[in-house]
Amino acid sequence: MKVSYNWLKQYVDFDHSPQELSKLLTDCGLEVSSLEKFQSVKGGLEGIVVGKVLSCSKHPNADKLTVTKVDIGSGAPLPIVCGAPNVTEGQKVLVATVGSTLYPEQDQPFPIKKAKIRGEASMGMICAEDELGLGQSHDGIMVLSPDAQTGKPASHYFPVEEDWTLEIDLTPNRADATSHLGVARDVVAVINQSKNNSPAKKLNYPRVDHFKPDNESLPVKVKILDTEACPRYSGVTLTGISVKPSPQWLENKLKAAGIRPVNNVVDATNYVMLETGQPLHPFDADKIEDHTIIIQKLKERTSFTTLDHKILKLSNQDLMICDSQTPLCIAGVFGGSGSGVTTKTTSLFLESAYFNPVSVRKTSKRHQLQTDASFRFERGADPGITVYALKRAAMLIREVAGGKISSHITDHNPGKIQPATVTLEYRKLDRLAGITINPKTVQQILADLEMKFLEQTNEKLVLAVPTGKVDVTRDVDIMEEVLRIYGYNHIPLPGNMQISLSPPQKPEPDQLVNTLSEFLSNNGFTEVMNNSLTAMDYHHLSQLISEEYQVEIINPLSRELNVMRQDLIAGGLENIAHNINRQSSNLRLYETGKVYRINPGGHKNTDVRKRFSETLHAGIFITGKKYRESWNMPHKPADFFDLKHHVEAVLNRLGISQKHLSADHSNRDYFDEGVRYLSSSGKELLQMGKISRKVLKAFDIEQEVFYADLALEPIMELSAKVKIIHEPLPRFPKVKRDLAMLLKTNVTYQEIQELAYTTERKLLQEMRLFDVYEGKNVPLGKKSYAISFILQDKNKTLTDKVIDKSMKKLQKAFEEKLQAQIRG
Repeated sequence: MKVSYNWLKQYVDFDHSPQELSKLLTDCGLEVSSLEKFQSVKGGLEGIVVGKVLSCSKHPNADKLTVTKVDIGSGAPLPIVCGAPNVTEGQKVLVATVGSTLYPEQDQPFPIKKAKIRGEASMGMICAEDELGLGQSHDGIMVLSPDAQTGKPASHYFPVEEDWTLEIDLTPNRADATSHLGVARDVVAVINQSKNNSPAKKLNYPRVDHFKPDNESLPVKVKILDTEACPRYSGVTLTGISVKPSPQWLENKLKAAGIRPVNNVVDATNYVMLETGQPLHPFDADKIEDHTIIIQKLKERTSFTTLDHKILKLSNQDLMICDSQTPLCIAGVFGGSGSGVTTKTTSLFLESAYFNPVSVRKTSKRHQLQTDASFRFERGADPGITVYALKRAAMLIREVAGGKISSHITDHNPGKIQPATVTLEYRKLDRLAGITINPKTVQQILADLEMKFLEQTNEKLVLAVPTGKVDVTRDVDIMEEVLRIYGYNHIPLPGNMQISLSPPQKPEPDQLVNTLSEFLSNNGFTEVMNNSLTAMDYHHLSQLISEEYQVEIINPLSRELNVMRQDLIAGGLENIAHNINRQSSNLRLYETGKVYRINPGGHKNTDVRKRFSETLHAGIFITGKKYRESWNMPHKPADFFDLKHHVEAVLNRLGISQKHLSADHSNRDYFDEGVRYLSSSGKELLQMGKISRKVLKAFDIEQEVFYADLALEPIMELSAKVKIIHEPLPRFPKVKRDLAMLLKTNVTYQEIQELAYTTERKLLQEMRLFDVYEGKNVPLGKKSYAISFILQDKNKTLTDKVIDKSMKKLQKAFEEKLQAQIRG
């Protein structure tokens, strides 16, 4: 939320600099994330002066350009090449001198330099109003009154208002600080605590006690049919108004607070919203049928056209502001096209209401409509200021748009919301703070925060909490209010602290993730980080998400972020599509993060810890060319075995070898083909394969993508069991023997590996598959494997006799268990 420094000073008399004020607000819980200088004309017209055009002549090398001589009151006249059709001799104009910078309304800033334009020197620029930020017109240069004094700064004729904009990162519980008055209230309280001997500051509210209807010519009836969703509704009418641009002071105030001016009526309601935190909505009264407002919910899928001319299908849970015939506005969220204020509007019905925060939030999320009004209503507006804000807005509109207030205020408040009553015991506050705070200090803070004292004793206070502080309902909330104003920095740190530490899990999850990340990054992979929220639509597009186990978000931010991810694949494919669209198609990506799902049978479990699971995974993606483009490297696409190589290298880095794994070919739905690895206890460690064309099509990816999903928690368990043994380099040589054999096509290399390592536990160190063949000269239903076996005895040199004995043992096992035919 953006706050204007000058605007705050209207309500509190303080002399703190913007930087000092930022620190005070941050210390009391309103964190200022940025502080920027605001100028009503960006750049402050610095370097822009009044000039007089002394002469004009046609450019010798360009038909549409004019060469001018301009006097700017300092030295010799400046030669300036101008492209405007309306430049003539004798005009008073605005000149951007060399070294100044222009900030056009709809373009990037650009500096003014000495230049030659088609061979003619140009020492500045004669400006149009849009180039200076003084308007929208670009029909020609600005021509000033002949009385304008040559050489005078432009800011003398076009005053520039300067301000500072503080951007506050407002937390959801601080609904009371969604306005300048709300922030000013905290400023008063903090300054009064920091200046013990100075006179106490007071919050100066704009006065509305002289509000009075001018006539009663336009009464509007109000009916509330859903008092739960709309506990309070106030309104008033105005007639004879003139809708036009706002005065400069009003536009500048809104711009400093980050709001774009629209017209004097809308700007006035926005001004009061930013001032008080109370959203208001103006209706064209002539468009309200029967001059009747009905607050109700309509039938499911009723059509409604918004102010920006989009057609929505309403839910039967959306609260609507209607007339006797049609819906006019989505309550607390967005206006309708049929009742909006236009330049033809002469009569207004002005709404100031309190809507149920839950109702507004659900409607806002349902229709993906986030507005300044819904931002405030969702957090909980103050039901006690609807009439005050209405009076303030009506008087301001009468001031800037003319007209008359033409009705008494209609205020329907059937279920009057009472202030919360909370008891604060001083001893509890002191125990929580760890220090003793003077009761008078506590009372001063609470009085500055506009708490009312219902009862005071030496031990406690009974307080009525302002209705705008929707988050303050318990004594600990009051304590938080006291301590944030008192200042956490004023609470001394304790002396000796005693804490107990439990031994960390081995291996530590963070350490394992760091090891994996470092290894992949060192091997040419790029780490990506994606949102844990993803789109339910992916299930319908590509069956990436199992509907049975998906964790849905109750109030999603958008349709693209409405479920928790069950896998890392969707985010990775979005990254790949994004890069391919930007001409980067050879990618090696990885991500580590948690995935979420409902456990089998979890829908019936009331224990949240048993209903849901979140597990740590790593995703590895490979797509595009196997090698970077180079004159001495083959142009070969990456394939499944590139992925398999990197996955096995990762496992090896974590101390897990093929001996610890078993493989099968059961695939997930999003793989065309793949394999999964299990631990000896049967836990799934990983799945990898080629992503199906159907899935890739959903992401508009045309090239092949290979993906591996590693379940890091079972990998950690297995890694913890692996003992790392350090031993000297072997003194005796390794021996390699090759073996070729025919096997049935359904026999996998994994089965050969497992059998070999089981048969020859002592000498077999490594196996390498160097040829697989099916086809000519190989019987149907068979395939030929050629494998190298690496043998080594760490205590002595192997003899031919021992080697032959070991190889025969392996051959016999292959023949008996796998029905192999040994070929040599």
